[in-house]
Amino acid sequence: MFAIAAPCVASCCAACACEACRSVVSGIGRRSARIAYCGFFALSLIVSWILREVAAPFMEKIPWINHFHQTPDREWFETDAVLRVSLGNFIFFTIFAIIMVGVKDQKDPRDQLHHGGWMLKIVGWCMSIILMFFLPNGIVSFYETISRFGSGLFLLVQVVLLLDFVHEWNDKWVRKNELFWYIALFVISLACYVATFSFSGLLFHWFTPSGHDCELNTFLIVLNLILVFVFAIVALHPAVGGSILPASVLSLYCTYLCYNGLSSEPRDYECNGPQRQSNTVPTGTLALGLFTTVLSVVYSAVRAGSSTTFLAESSSSNADKPLLPLNKVDDQDDEKKDEARPVKYSYAFFHIIFSLASMYSAMILTGWSTSVGGSGKLVDVGWPSVWVRIVTAWATAALYMWSLVAPVLFPDREF
Repeated sequence: MFAIAAPCVASCCAACACEACRSVVSGIGRRSARIAYCGFFALSLIVSWILREVAAPFMEKIPWINHFHQTPDREWFETDAVLRVSLGNFIFFTIFAIIMVGVKDQKDPRDQLHHGGWMLKIVGWCMSIILMFFLPNGIVSFYETISRFGSGLFLLVQVVLLLDFVHEWNDKWVRKNELFWYIALFVISLACYVATFSFSGLLFHWFTPSGHDCELNTFLIVLNLILVFVFAIVALHPAVGGSILPASVLSLYCTYLCYNGLSSEPRDYECNGPQRQSNTVPTGTLALGLFTTVLSVVYSAVRAGSSTTFLAESSSSNADKPLLPLNKVDDQDDEKKDEARPVKYSYAFFHIIFSLASMYSAMILTGWSTSVGGSGKLVDVGWPSVWVRIVTAWATAALYMWSLVAPVLFPDREF
């Protein structure tokens, strides 16, 4: 009797488990599709990291991947595994971005596709990852090349979103027109400047050690401090009429990017003081670095999906509504139910953000695909990573300065 009942019980348990998973995923999708898509992206990073550590021995045996006369180093296969997972993720989100072009209201059938069908999406996402390991190396190499440009676009979007957030934060508190909020603005600005100059002092201590020729690091730190002073001077100029809060926050952010860049210098570089003595990093540090990358990417995607500056779809105007309604109240209620509500954000652009983020995460995990062999298993280490961070800081400074001076130079245009 037990032998007969056991398979039935096991089958029922498996069916209940699958139904529970389907219900949980569908529930998440109904509440916030963005959370579910962020889950896909975070999972892709975890899969990339795991395959980077364990997939090399298996990939060496795949003939259409390892068709070289001389087998490449292990690091080559680790990088290739990360790129293939990233390519699958990129294709998954790019397909959704193309499908979602032009979605204006929630009556569009594609709105249901965006928010539902999660079991089908899970299968599709898994298949998109698996199929990438059947592609020839030439396609992956081409994707590696374009990923550098896509990563640059993602970093640019990050900077724009940060500027939008800081200006929105400042305007919101200023509009309250109360002493408390003015004091809060001053306190936070002061704290940001204290942190900026304290952090800069630590950068001099860590990355310009005595007895070594560290002119490059000194130049980068000093240039960053010059930008900090320029931010404050321009923001407080009477012709600009800016605020000190955005200037202080951007100063701290640029200093953080400077630190990020300097800490990405090769471990054997004599001016990389904190990391000079070790060629490896603890697993906990690696996990923390990957976790902060996930947070940064997910924040950018979520904010891009909710930004009202340039991502929201235009809603219908109230100007077409009659001043004197002719129908009964019940008829108006029925019309409101049938009225198509506009979507809250651009679905297509939201998926594009994840496509670009897939490229960016691949570059982070592979050291921008040029530090293989020099950085080993380190995340985001090498001269390409250094210059990407530094150039991002300069781009942030340029965009912020433009946001201040553009209204003065072109007063007839709206910014």
